[in-house]
Amino acid sequence: MNKQETILLAGGCFWCMEAVFSLFKGVISVTPGYTDGKTAHPTYSEVCTGLTHHAEAIQLVFDPDVLPLAAVLDIFFSSHNPTTLNQQGGDIGTQYRSGIYTSTPDQTHFVKEYVQTLSEQGIFPDPIVTEIKEAGPFYPAEGYHHEYFKNNPTQSYCQLSIGPKVNKIKQKYHLA
Repeated sequence: MNKQETILLAGGCFWCMEAVFSLFKGVISVTPGYTDGKTAHPTYSEVCTGLTHHAEAIQLVFDPDVLPLAAVLDIFFSSHNPTTLNQQGGDIGTQYRSGIYTSTPDQTHFVKEYVQTLSEQGIFPDPIVTEIKEAGPFYPAEGYHHEYFKNNPTQSYCQLSIGPKVNKIKQKYHLA
């Protein structure tokens, strides 16, 4: 029986995060959705206003024996800019913030130590602004957001934003 852990990751556009994490062995499921807001069951159009205070995020379920939490965090920090507040590239707004929302106290402790180490090593030229919190409710996004990159490879956002990010990760981790 595979072990599994769940963590919520917000790294800007959830389409990008889903496409990146879908590449890795040990990932059991990746679900795009919304977290860390004040409205129950928000819609995409509501989240886009910024008024619900949700972050676009993925719910990542993974096997830590195959893909350890340290590897998950390495992929996460390699696939977005954790030093820009409420922005990833051209995506601007609180829904595009960098955040890690943990499922257990052990995860929280590990994530905080990991980020502290990144900061101490000066991995990024600017301070990391990724928020780290215990996960609250997660609301899956509407169906058309699921596997967006896979289902819409010729869409301009996919070609200009997601594709280059996926290619960068494939190159870094030597994925086919």
